[in-house]
Amino acid sequence: MYTIEEVKSRSQLKEFVRFPDELYRNCAQYVPALHSDQVHMLTKSPSLKYCKSKLWLAKDGSRVVGRICAMINPRFNERYSRKSVRFGWFDCINDLEAARLLIAAAEQWGKEQGMEEIHGPLSYNTLGKQGMLVEGYENIPPFNCLYNFPYYNDLVTALGFVKECDWLQYKMVANHGVPEKARRVAKVVEERYNLHFGSLDKLKKDKDLVRKFFRVYSDSFSQTVYNFIPFTEEEIEEEARMSMRFISDKASCLVLDEHEEIVAFGISFPSISKALQKARGHLFPFGWIHLLKALGNYETTDLMINGAVPEWQNKGVSAVYYKEMADKAARIGNRWAISNPQIESNSAVNIWNSYEHEPFMRRRCYIKKIA
Repeated sequence: MYTIEEVKSRSQLKEFVRFPDELYRNCAQYVPALHSDQVHMLTKSPSLKYCKSKLWLAKDGSRVVGRICAMINPRFNERYSRKSVRFGWFDCINDLEAARLLIAAAEQWGKEQGMEEIHGPLSYNTLGKQGMLVEGYENIPPFNCLYNFPYYNDLVTALGFVKECDWLQYKMVANHGVPEKARRVAKVVEERYNLHFGSLDKLKKDKDLVRKFFRVYSDSFSQTVYNFIPFTEEEIEEEARMSMRFISDKASCLVLDEHEEIVAFGISFPSISKALQKARGHLFPFGWIHLLKALGNYETTDLMINGAVPEWQNKGVSAVYYKEMADKAARIGNRWAISNPQIESNSAVNIWNSYEHEPFMRRRCYIKKIA
């Protein structure tokens, strides 16, 4: 007989964070998040200044058999005229009753808050991990993406969820350059608009420029990314703190206009997924060594964010940063690149047809009405 309990104590939070370590103990593809990062996100994320959240554990006696986080983002609901509660941090043994208890807890809380639908897996906003894996179980995901067993989909569909949307990821040959036509287009666009490349290594040393970069990043996706929620200043500060340590000019580029204003950007990280597997959720005593080594190995990179500021979109600047990043990939020994999840309805996914590529992963957001 399973029981459900709300996470209220520090010890329960530890159980919540550590449960996937046991569940995926023998899974070669699972990439554990750092426990310290998870605790921070669940208790001190700047998104919690406007989001509500609740955590629950499903237990069989004293043994944890599942977990879930329910979140309400009022900025999302207002922007899209929705009454949605979202679920995330969902992990469960292959048992429908355990999953039912977890989902029911999230639904009931959402209903008490006046919500009419539940969807996920999602995080507070588009900065977090989202999308249940439905294809590509044989692959190791980028560090910022979810992994789950195939039976998760069986559990949620048995509980009445249906597809809301899918995100696609591709694996590309990174060091073959871009087609000659794309190279010509890039040259024409650079000359027409007097564009040049800035230095991300220099930008990282100026806090004001870092903040400006992430504001531009937020603006760039506000009209093009499905369900996007513009970032608050606190979220920008947090994202800068978390991600700028991974960024360098070696694998990324920054496109500027003649007035030194940001036009577009292409950001890639060295893959740290295998390093996180070795770290097993901990930076200390030795996890940091694995991560440090990974940050110097560019054989596989994760394509994190690529985009142009709104007024520069549809002017061909994507050819400029794709060409530059392809040239850099050849110089640093980058063989493979994994794309970030992109909504399947976004025509931007067609850019990968210009490269040797293959499907890597498909992720799904599920939705259902709250009874």
